[in-house]
Amino acid sequence: MKTSLSELELQEMETRAAAAQPGPWKSWVEGRDFDGGSNFIQAGSGAERGEDIEISGATVADQDFMAAARKDIPRLVAEVRRLRALLNQTK
Repeated sequence: MKTSLSELELQEMETRAAAAQPGPWKSWVEGRDFDGGSNFIQAGSGAERGEDIEISGATVADQDFMAAARKDIPRLVAEVRRLRALLNQTK
């Protein structure tokens, strides 16, 4: 498996994240977070609330991962760029 990321790959990740519904996303699991209904991801909040993302067939861990990815991916892309900038300063 290739471990290094090209700038193009980072841009593609950033583009996918920007195209998704605004965050924050919150994972709601029936029986864990509320009683009755179905599992879903709440996209956004308040005036920025988007359509809920209905989940079928995913494990709780998968759903929690998907919801967290909305904030994790942009942060990871920014951190990779920050660290690369630091490396470039020392050259």
